[in-house]
Amino acid sequence: MAGRIGRRSTAGTRAGRAGRWAAAAALLPALLDLTGCAGGAGAAENAAVTVLTMAPSGSGSADRSGSTALAEAIGRSVSASGGFGGHRLHVLTCNEQDTAEGAAACARQAVDAHAVAVIGSYSRHAEDFMPTLEAAGIPYLGGYGLSGPEFSSPLSYPVAGGTPALIAGSGRQLVAAGCKSIALVRPDNRTGDTLTRYLSGALRPAGVPLTDVKAAEKGPDFAALARAAVAGDRKDGCVTTALGVEQTRALLDAYRKLAPARTRLGAVLGGVQQSVVDATGGKGGPLEGALVTGWYPPESSAVWDELRHTLQGTPAGSPVDASDLGVQTTWVAYQVFFQAADRLASAGLPLTAKTLRNQLDSGDSLDTGGVTPPLDWGMASMLPSAESPRLTNTWVTFQQVENGRLAQQQSGFVDVRWVLTGKRAPQ
Repeated sequence: MAGRIGRRSTAGTRAGRAGRWAAAAALLPALLDLTGCAGGAGAAENAAVTVLTMAPSGSGSADRSGSTALAEAIGRSVSASGGFGGHRLHVLTCNEQDTAEGAAACARQAVDAHAVAVIGSYSRHAEDFMPTLEAAGIPYLGGYGLSGPEFSSPLSYPVAGGTPALIAGSGRQLVAAGCKSIALVRPDNRTGDTLTRYLSGALRPAGVPLTDVKAAEKGPDFAALARAAVAGDRKDGCVTTALGVEQTRALLDAYRKLAPARTRLGAVLGGVQQSVVDATGGKGGPLEGALVTGWYPPESSAVWDELRHTLQGTPAGSPVDASDLGVQTTWVAYQVFFQAADRLASAGLPLTAKTLRNQLDSGDSLDTGGVTPPLDWGMASMLPSAESPRLTNTWVTFQQVENGRLAQQQSGFVDVRWVLTGKRAPQ
């Protein structure tokens, strides 16, 4: 069944993707050496470009300080190489504290600094910061996708499909694995309600029933949630989770104590990443064999070699985890930014917030080196959805925990656009 739901797995496609990676793997180092293409080192000395990355730190389970730490590492790499495309890169980072006020303050900082973009950020408060960026014309490139404006604002350029794409993909992955009933453990909020709708759409063509298990946002009873999800531990029964990292760990602890014999686990990447697999027992833990849907290939893939290389210079004790989905999204966003900047430089155009937006809106595809399919935000790629028109990357990856490590369950990407638009499943 999995082979009929949009996977890109032909030899030609793999070869094309490998070729794109070979070119894109050298993209960041090449850009770092481009100081001569627009006037040499003197131009790099005189033309500073400012960008900003925001994420919460010191706020508890919502912390994503790895995203800002990676942005700083990228900034150091660019500076050490003399700049890019005739520019010096000034990377600002901002702790948005997981509050509406903090996020709005970070947006004002970007405006005050005349940033050309806010890149690779993590925030649940787009309603509070996007109006400020929109008024200043500053594009928001590669947010994590936690709130509506990230998929609806004309100045937002998401590089992944957010949780909707993950949960739709998880449904298709579990159906393909033979699940006959699925329980979803999800937040009891408006976002969680949306996830239930998308998962139901993914299951409907196969006639698989869904049990909706709601987790209170504060102080959930994980033992009760695990019992409700496992129910009678039925044959071919499956449980998938769409919770944050800390809540997923707590749920898995309760699940392990129940010790169901037949229920199979699934999850969306973000709640389950390699660090969670390790922390819950690795090969001997409850996640062994679990089916996991992600936006990108697993961290062990060669597509992340340049990310690992960049992180070699980070200070000891750095919070950057290359398997963290927030860190990976920040990396992808900066790759898109550098490639768009290179297109502008090749056309002899200055790099400003306006020219960057024009380039991103042009419909020209930007290669991320195999981390995602080529990305663009042209009109033809927009999702025909009133609530999420900016969600253009509807591809996901299927992974599985094998011997305590996240690995590809199948090669290539699976397109879940039909689920997100409410259309009939492809034959």
